[in-house]
Amino acid sequence: MAEVKRDRYVDWLRAVSLLVVVLWHWAFTILRWGPHGPSATSPLGFTSGLWILTWLFQVMPIFFYVGGYVHLLSWERAQARGVRLGAFVGRRLKSLAVPALALILTWTVLGILLAEMFNLQWMGRAVLLVISPLWFLAVYLMLIALLPVALWLHRRFDVLALIWLGGAALAVDVIRLHYGVEWIGWLNMLFVWGLAHQAGLFYQRIVRLPRRYDVALLWTGLFALFGLVFSGIYPGSMVGVPGDRLSNMAPPTFVIVALLIFQIGVVEVARPGMERLLERPLWHRVNETINRFALPLFLFHTTGMAIARGLGWWFFGNGFDDRVPPDLLWWIARPVAVIGPLLCTLPVIALFGRRWTRPPQVVRRV
Repeated sequence: MAEVKRDRYVDWLRAVSLLVVVLWHWAFTILRWGPHGPSATSPLGFTSGLWILTWLFQVMPIFFYVGGYVHLLSWERAQARGVRLGAFVGRRLKSLAVPALALILTWTVLGILLAEMFNLQWMGRAVLLVISPLWFLAVYLMLIALLPVALWLHRRFDVLALIWLGGAALAVDVIRLHYGVEWIGWLNMLFVWGLAHQAGLFYQRIVRLPRRYDVALLWTGLFALFGLVFSGIYPGSMVGVPGDRLSNMAPPTFVIVALLIFQIGVVEVARPGMERLLERPLWHRVNETINRFALPLFLFHTTGMAIARGLGWWFFGNGFDDRVPPDLLWWIARPVAVIGPLLCTLPVIALFGRRWTRPPQVVRRV
């Protein structure tokens, strides 16, 4: 096997996607303390037009897209070493499921103990707030488990698999929104995120496309987003907003398919400039560092946030509550708002996340 250069841009997209989620939760989650304990809301519900930013900062579509390519590349390397597909899938599932389940179990047990010891009726709500951002790991595990199906569809039907998954997602929305069959919407956890993951299997083909096709993808996705959002059927925000009739994420709607196309176009248009930037020594080191810490930071960021908020409420009481609606001072303080959760998350990573902070291995290909 010959050594090849690691695709630094893929590393960058994967790590930055996780960091965007972390920073969004830290800076833009408004936590209130009510009669039944803590509850979360979003500034998007109080600020007109801010939802447009979610078209760039709701990064789950591009994360699953890059994940599809990474799984394909990893499988090709494992296959060259004689590893069977079942064994490969099992190892990938174990490497991600074990730490996620350990974290969920730890918080669940801790919540039960604290609730019993101090009669804290709100502890279940608090634990749910801490572990709920891990929902995407459950979807990611599902996509890994279905990798044999995805590879078969890719080999057998090629681009038709993308068309069928997109059509299935649209059909689910029609049945859900027109005929009122709400439960069927959850099938789009498979169809929409499966489409994003399946699109990653075409990553190398997309990269080789002439630049005009990158621009075409961007505008196609953007026009589709505008058409769907301003049809009045779907909300404009790509994240859930309290008070909206519908969420584009829980469960995902066909709008996320348009968002995926738009974001693929954006990252491909940005590719030449970012690849030149990532070749520079300083940016190369930055890229390696955030890749080493992105996953453990994501896994433990809500734990660090819970510790920081708990300390804040302990020392400042109700005076520490976030302002609703957020005022000018709240917005000015957003950069500062990440400091406390970061300082509380780093010790947790140091204690429990060392296995994920090793330098990345060199990618090899036949």
